[in-house]
Amino acid sequence: MSLDKLIFEKRSTFIKKWRNLIIGSYPTDGQRFLKKEKNRFSNPVGQTIAEDVEILFDALTTGDNTEKIPSSLDNMIRIRAVQDFKPSQAVGFVLQLKKIIHEELEKNHQGIETLHDELEVIEERIEDAALQAFDIYTQCRQKLYEIRVNETQRQVARILERVNLTNEIPESDPDH
Repeated sequence: MSLDKLIFEKRSTFIKKWRNLIIGSYPTDGQRFLKKEKNRFSNPVGQTIAEDVEILFDALTTGDNTEKIPSSLDNMIRIRAVQDFKPSQAVGFVLQLKKIIHEELEKNHQGIETLHDELEVIEERIEDAALQAFDIYTQCRQKLYEIRVNETQRQVARILERVNLTNEIPESDPDH
């Protein structure tokens, strides 16, 4: 059996396992909520995961619609960047797809050696997506830090204004 055929036949299994791994990275209470609540407005994080995992899976395994990878990664990584995830935890879910594929191949008694070339192409796409995810994560974190610095500067300026010290301190350009 070719890898494409196996992936097509087991698509829902792969997606379910990958989604569960991603949801499993959240605290226990959050996991229950993300799995249970199906309303898009009550659970936007769960909905984003559900939708973008499918888009990513299809793009990474088939090579079709690869232009959707950055936006799907962006949707998922933005959420994880504002939460208490280490960088490896925030983007590691992308690489976990490789593990899921390998486990399924072993379950189906498919020798990885016989599918080496096909598997290598998919793994390369997954690794490229992981690098993109890390870039997105660092950009999001940088933006968060900039927002925090700007807010701190505004708070300090307000405090100085209240105590009437603004005339004594020269204004600084926030871009410098």
